[in-house]
Amino acid sequence: MSTTQMAREIAEQPVALGRTLDVLIPLRPQLAQLAGGRRKVLFAARGTSDHAAIYGRYLLETHAGILGGLLSPSVATHYRSRLDLTDCVVVCVSQSGQTAEIVESEAWAKGCGAVTVAVTNVADSPLAANADIALVTQAGPELAVPATKSHTTQLAAMAVIGTALATEPEALDADLARIPAEVQRLLAADVADAVAGLRDADHVVVSGRGLMLGSALETALKLEETCLRPVRGYSYADFRHGPIAVVTSGVTAILLAAPDGPLLAPMTELASDLSSRGAVTVGIGGDGEFAKACTTHLPGPDVPEPLAPLGAIVPAQVLVEQLTRVLGLDPDSPRGLSKVATTDPSAGGQ
Repeated sequence: MSTTQMAREIAEQPVALGRTLDVLIPLRPQLAQLAGGRRKVLFAARGTSDHAAIYGRYLLETHAGILGGLLSPSVATHYRSRLDLTDCVVVCVSQSGQTAEIVESEAWAKGCGAVTVAVTNVADSPLAANADIALVTQAGPELAVPATKSHTTQLAAMAVIGTALATEPEALDADLARIPAEVQRLLAADVADAVAGLRDADHVVVSGRGLMLGSALETALKLEETCLRPVRGYSYADFRHGPIAVVTSGVTAILLAAPDGPLLAPMTELASDLSSRGAVTVGIGGDGEFAKACTTHLPGPDVPEPLAPLGAIVPAQVLVEQLTRVLGLDPDSPRGLSKVATTDPSAGGQ
């Protein structure tokens, strides 16, 4: 079976991450100066970019001690509300930098008094040109419709923002430097058992919590858009508060956990609970106890929780690409999707 474009781009991620970190880490002083005491950071994004933004928000709040939040682009583009954003940094995220809704949100945020940061993979895009500072990721052209290397490099940009605004910007640098090598290691993950657990599943759910939530939602999205099956992505808390009641045999649950941190034990308990209800559980990351609680386990990155999302998504990408081919589908061109999608029929978007 020939190698897919998606597989080739997944394999490019160690180099892409190394290049991105090399280019963006030196911009930390400019980011800190731009923020200049502003107390809130808001993120405007859609789809895969939104999942990177969720990580950025959690990293700011747990590592930098700065309030973060997700901006609703429709507030800018449809409701056209006038908000006081003079105390805000607004980070606008789009792989192409051409998403009309996000470009318009950036202009709106500036008009409301915010300073703006663009995170994009295209240096000469409108989003980059109009931002106060542009963080241009170094993923290179991405041809497969499912975003892989552009997503992980967005996560690297979020790590740079989250550390730039922290009291000790260089505190995580030793572990950041290990990310490309960790991703290279994870590319070799044997996902055959996990593919088997998902191939015949009647229902699939994905869950994570805290810093891992964005990666869980991204995994669910990748499964939906390439495997053409409905998949629900939940935060741990939302899953516990109702949907878990319908879990029984025929359900496969993918659980993403960091190797340490306060949420590892709850994710391990969740894996055990789901197994007792008859579900097949596919764990990604975590520690030895988490692995034992899961039916099937895929390794995660050996880095602290604040940086774990940069690697944890990679085994999930490998799993999705191989599952898609087993199902006889083309992961490079999922049905009904294009590389630059449209949020509204009358507007461009990603």
